[in-house]
Amino acid sequence: MSRYLPDRFTVAIILTVILASFLPASGKGAQIFEVITNVAVGVLFFMHGAKLSREAIIAGVTHWRLHLVVFLSTFVLFPVLGLTLKPVLSWLMTPELYVGILFLCALPSTVQSSIALTAVARGNVPAAVCSASFSSLIGIFLTPVLVGIFVVPHGGHISFEAVTKIFVQLLLPFIVGHLMRPLIGKFIDKHKATLKYVDQSSILLVVYTAFSAAVIEGLWQNTPASTLIGVIVATSILLAIALFITWQTGKRLGFSKADQITILFCGSKKSLATGAPMAKVLFASSAVGAIVLPVMIFHQVQLMLCAMIAQHYARRPEEDAKKIIDAAAQP
Repeated sequence: MSRYLPDRFTVAIILTVILASFLPASGKGAQIFEVITNVAVGVLFFMHGAKLSREAIIAGVTHWRLHLVVFLSTFVLFPVLGLTLKPVLSWLMTPELYVGILFLCALPSTVQSSIALTAVARGNVPAAVCSASFSSLIGIFLTPVLVGIFVVPHGGHISFEAVTKIFVQLLLPFIVGHLMRPLIGKFIDKHKATLKYVDQSSILLVVYTAFSAAVIEGLWQNTPASTLIGVIVATSILLAIALFITWQTGKRLGFSKADQITILFCGSKKSLATGAPMAKVLFASSAVGAIVLPVMIFHQVQLMLCAMIAQHYARRPEEDAKKIIDAAAQP
């Protein structure tokens, strides 16, 4: 049962939201937190760039059919679903939260949980590493474009200042981090377990500053419990449809079972680690809380549901799994 309960990081996010709800940063304190958070976001994307190896980029090209399916699911299927389901989703939530759903649909796939769940399900882990890493890389460039195309016409807003921030806070640190990988790559790989707390601390800072500004603007007064339930239902519907389509696509295109598992998990996920700091850069401070809320809820729903699916795949007979792995290893 513990596999389906919130992990420590999710609990930390919930506690951070509660803290911001009762003790929001305001005035001079808010300005200080704003500066600290901007620096933390830059460090976060510097770390993303330093973690991504050239080998992972090159290896991703060799299994291009699988990665193309994951790419289309992440950056085409989700935005189409977000727009197509608007009559249902808009009925379940406020317009501000629907903008958050569209922003969620534009995000890249998550890396850590996609790989971990693929491993639990005994899927094609190397392909999952490449596919999730490629999605994270391309998302830094593509997500702001998708936000401009799909989100802005539905109530979002991107200014020239936001475009500048994308380059200064996201792209530039990412590129510098990747260029410095030959110098710091071994250190990064050796201390991954410790450095993950740097990532998580950056996200918690973003969540705190975002919800502080949103609470001051009246987020909870304008978001009753019924609306929160609506967001949970909406994100569950979105995830269920994405899981069904990625599962069917993997089967009908003739991928091996190991590759089907990789497509299922990598193609149906969305990254909170990328979404929270990117929302901080792209949107006005007062709007970030409502926009990030659906992303946080989707994060927990995808972990709980996909954990159950991974356990289902993990229970298949060992001899069948060996055949699948052997088949996946064939050129």
